[in-house]
Formats: sequence, structure tokens, C-alpha cells
Amino acid sequence: MPDSSSTGTTSVPSPSFTDAGFVAPAESDILTGALADLNAAMGGNLNTDLSTPQGQLAMSFTAALGDAYDQFLAILNGVDPERAFGRLQDAIGNIYFMSRKGATATVVTGVCTGAAGVVVPAGTLVQDAGGYTYAADGAITLDATGTATGTFSCTTLGAIDCAANSISLYQSVTGLTSITNPAAGVTGSDEEGRAAFETRRAASVAGNSVGSLNAIAGAVSAVEGVVAVYVADNGTAAAVTTGGVSLAAHSLYVCVSGGTDEAVALAILSKKPPGSAYTGTTTVTVTDPNSAYQTAPSYAVSFTRATATPLYFGVTIKAGSSVPSTAATQIQAAILAAFEADGGDAGIIGGTVYASAYYAAVAALGTWAKIVEITVGTTAGPTGFTAALNINQIPTLDTAAITVTVA
Repeated sequence: MPDSSSTGTTSVPSPSFTDAGFVAPAESDILTGALADLNAAMGGNLNTDLSTPQGQLAMSFTAALGDAYDQFLAILNGVDPERAFGRLQDAIGNIYFMSRKGATATVVTGVCTGAAGVVVPAGTLVQDAGGYTYAADGAITLDATGTATGTFSCTTLGAIDCAANSISLYQSVTGLTSITNPAAGVTGSDEEGRAAFETRRAASVAGNSVGSLNAIAGAVSAVEGVVAVYVADNGTAAAVTTGGVSLAAHSLYVCVSGGTDEAVALAILSKKPPGSAYTGTTTVTVTDPNSAYQTAPSYAVSFTRATATPLYFGVTIKAGSSVPSTAATQIQAAILAAFEADGGDAGIIGGTVYASAYYAAVAALGTWAKIVEITVGTTAGPTGFTAALNINQIPTLDTAAITVTVA
């Protein structure tokens, strides 16, 4: 009885694994190989024109195999933290016991005015011009002049813009007469995006340690509602100035935007080395949550709430017949979207904003958007190409602060 087994051969090139990773053959080479296989199977002299039935079969096979290789490459990329997204990125996060953050709230800094000594309780609500309400992140005590500054988080999560001078009293507090916001709010975000998640994952690697600045930053950034965090310390016996802020001797400095005062303080306490002092403008007394204590100790934890610092942009584009009447509105919207994008400048404390980072967003509006110059600064009428922030500042942006000139 003849042996029915046989070993097949193919002219379709195989993929390979190299030092650079998975390398799939070009689809043009797959198609050439598929046509060669069909020709050999039919005894040779087959018309391999792509318009023939056999040509169509070869193209369908090529498309299917090419798609399979694409999907396989996507899976391989999904195990690389620098390329992963979606569910595969979530799986990498699970290794570090971290989950993707949901939408975050817009945080606005409010200046409260009223009788000296009045305490605005945590959770007190204010309202913006759009009808959104914001809750005080912590108690705010008015000083001897009858004023105090505190942060309020929007009760509706997501990218909600809060323009400067748009909030007012919503919930009555005895002795509190008014509240306003000189700067726009720090806009919240939708569900944590790929870039932001990877940045936080990288910072969380030190999460199992105690005492390092990365461990403290990782713990605070994991607090619900936290938009940005900056951590520094002064290990010397004298005060030093870093990033425009004076740090007391042997002290830890944490600047944060978002999150409740108590949650932030507990996160700091969970990773702070014993014995060091604090530099901060907000002090919260929290109790050690360790269940091993019969009578748990309490600690006064100090940190700083990031000051909302308005940015100003100046955009000049070349005049021309193709420039639409809505050019200014389109440019303002494009810059604001780039500012608030996942991984954009809206989530930095103590960083530098580069005008050049916004060229692509404006240029993408169309061939009419011929950029002459984009400038940025922290005062109106900016003339520089960078804007450096102190380590107690977080940038905000309002469309009214984006000036467009067509010349």
C-alpha cells in the first residue's frame, strides 16, 4: 500500500524572529509566493493575472495571512509596556496591582472672602457659569483679613472646562460672602489614556519601597482624583530654594493637584521615611490606618496644593485668501485640545511648556494655517518660546488667553 503521507512545500516566505523582534514578510512577497504555489499545483503555465479567479484567490489568501501577521504583531507589541494599550495594558498594570483610573475631576482654585476665622467645611459646594458644582477638597479657614484660598473639585467627572472668574457661591456658609477663581480650573480628564497610564505605571515601580521620592509620588498619584504630583526633599541642615520654592531643612515637599486632603495625606504618610519634617501650605491630621494598633497614633501631614497658573499663547499665521473667518476659533480650539490631550501639558507641575509642542496641532488645521510664530508665557502678550513653572504651579489654559493674529 503506497504511503499517503507527503511533505508540502510553499513559495510563500515565512516570518522570522530577529533581535529587532517579529518580522513579517512583505505582502507583495506573500502574493508572489501564493501565485507560484497555485501555478505549481495546476501543473504550470497557469494564467496568474490578478483579474483571474486564481489571481483573486491568491489576493484573498495574501490579505488573510497579512491580517493574521498584523494581529500577531499587535499581541507581541501588547506585552511591551511602551507600546501596549487597552486590555493588554490593563493586564500589565495588574502585575503591579494597579488599575486604570477612571475620569478625573476639574480642579479649580477659589478665593474665599468673608468674616475672619470662618471655616468653609470640606465638601462645600460652589457653582460655575455652566451650572457644574465643585466641592471643597478640604476645610478652608479665612485668615485675619477675611480671605483664604482653597481648591474645589468638580462633582461631575471628565474634561469640563472652568473659565476664570466663573465660579460663585452655591451652598451657604455662615460668614462666607463670596468666592471667585482668578484663574481657569485645571481641566479634568476622561478615563486614563495610554500615555498617562504608562507614565503612572513607570512611577509605581518604586511602590513597594518606603522613603524614596518615587515611592511617595507613586502613592500620591494613585489617589483617586489626583491629576498631578511633584515630590522633592531637602536633606541639608539649612533651607534651600528649589524650583522657586523654599524647602525647610530636612523636609519633604509634596505638591499635588486633585484628591481630597485626607486621602493625599494618608498616601504621603504611607511612604514617608520616619523623622523627616514637611514643607507645605496645607496641614491635615490623619490617623495611622495600621490595624495592629489598639490606639493608633495621629500625625500632622503637610503638603502644598498646586497653584493654578494661567498660560497665555500668541499665534501669528500668514494672511491669505484661503484663511477662513473662523481661523481664530479653530486655532484656539486646537491649542486647547493639545494642551488637554493625554500626556499633554495640563498635567504637569513644575515643568516647562514649549510653544513648539503646539505647531503640529495648528498646522493640522489645513494648508491655510501657515505658522509665522507661536509664543507662550505666564503673562498676557507672551514673547518667549518657553514657559517655566515653579514646583508649586500647575498650568491652566482658557481660550480667551490664546491670541491669534493674521498678518
